[in-house]
Amino acid sequence: MAGPDDKDTGVDEELREAEEAMEGPQIEFYGGVWASTIPLVLFILWAIFQSGILGIGQTSGLVVGALIATIVGMFFAKGNWKTYANTIFEGMTQRVAATAIVAWLWAGMFANTMQVGQFVDGLIWAADAIGVNAATFPAATFVLAAVLATGIGTGYGTAVAFVTLFFPAGVLLGANPVLMFAAILSGAVFGDNLAPVSDTTIVSAVTQDSDIGGVVASRFKYAILAAVPSFALYLVVGGMMAGAPPGGQAALEGTAPGLIHLISMGIVIVTAIRGRHIVEAISWGLIAAIVFNLVFGLSSVADIVALQVTEESAWTAIPGVVVADTAGVGGSLLNGAVGFFPLIVLTLLIVAMARIMIQGGGFEAIQDVLLEKVATSVRSAELTMVFSTAIVNAMITINTAAEIAISPYIARIGEKFNINGYRRANILDANTSALGYIFPWGGGILAGYGAMTGPGSPVDQFGNVMLVNPADVIPYVFHGWLLLAVFILAAITGFGREYISDRRSEEVSRV
Repeated sequence: MAGPDDKDTGVDEELREAEEAMEGPQIEFYGGVWASTIPLVLFILWAIFQSGILGIGQTSGLVVGALIATIVGMFFAKGNWKTYANTIFEGMTQRVAATAIVAWLWAGMFANTMQVGQFVDGLIWAADAIGVNAATFPAATFVLAAVLATGIGTGYGTAVAFVTLFFPAGVLLGANPVLMFAAILSGAVFGDNLAPVSDTTIVSAVTQDSDIGGVVASRFKYAILAAVPSFALYLVVGGMMAGAPPGGQAALEGTAPGLIHLISMGIVIVTAIRGRHIVEAISWGLIAAIVFNLVFGLSSVADIVALQVTEESAWTAIPGVVVADTAGVGGSLLNGAVGFFPLIVLTLLIVAMARIMIQGGGFEAIQDVLLEKVATSVRSAELTMVFSTAIVNAMITINTAAEIAISPYIARIGEKFNINGYRRANILDANTSALGYIFPWGGGILAGYGAMTGPGSPVDQFGNVMLVNPADVIPYVFHGWLLLAVFILAAITGFGREYISDRRSEEVSRV
């Protein structure tokens, strides 16, 4: 999510957060350090019950669960609750939370502005023209989402944009909505893991004393080993799960002009690759999308920003000021941002609960058990790194936050067995990237769900035919699962394993 321009200050902040994860307990709990895990454990149980058992994917429901879990944890804190309360605020002010929130807001505005500019109609027209059908649309979506995510460095932003734009186009063609959502998430995993400008890439490299360029080059073999069979699976399963267009043949009708927004997306990708901050890159794309909408008549000013008044007056002659039943503000910019407000609150609470666990010593206790009892050989050490990152990401569902928390322990385990920085960084990044888009309460999947259900969303535009329960997507995020499998097999077989002595020190430690 970050770009090279802000690398120095961003990395310094992320390293500081990683170092703080190694500090001793600062909150004492009745029941010892393990009681500090209570808020996160209760939240996960709530999320499993709500999403997995009851089939309720509503983000605001998870917010309630997070609030209850945080309050319950307070009763286990010893002494004055002020320290516990201050830790909540410390967690909420961490840079990783702010980074995710900003990416969602900007990506939401950008995607919704392209949506009102008929980009979905353009995609439907293009799919019909080149012969992409319901069976092949998920595979094509996976590839395109991977390209965008690799270019702009944010899987969350990719999930938002593609759920808003490509998802409804595929479903209207007859592609299975669950498979479409999963294909988008898989593409986001690929980009989050491989993009040089991704926060996860930067954090994994720097915290393991490795240079970013070398890390990206060394991890390509793992990413492609997971991506090729994932593409094949989306082709095969896409054909098996494809159905008829939900609205009949009329749903297949599209118009070409909206394809002009391919330029808008291209501007974002090129600007990000050239080293600009992701906020700047998306802002330029947003400006281009607004200009294209207005110049080519794809939408009105009111579709983008609507100032709604209840009575006609001289002011209503101004573009964007419209008469409505109630006074208010509307349009794609507002709708794109508002849809993520529940997710923003949830993100702040999750990062706060993770902070409580770190400051209470629970996180360090888990890692010490793994380090002392499980990691007894090179093979078991690498398997420990793989599964410990998986466990942490299941609890700290914002992938960059999970990576920062676990990175000091990955370094400790790896250095104990002389495993070099590239290998450690690749294990660290792959699993935190992959699993953040698989668990129903993960940040990536909730970002996509927020884009699916908020104001101006596919559900809002086309109805519940566009609604997908996040729990249903779990088996179909093929690239996420296969990336995890690749690293399990690599740890067992030694594929790609390198020791510190295999490279000159300056190649491994250069930052």
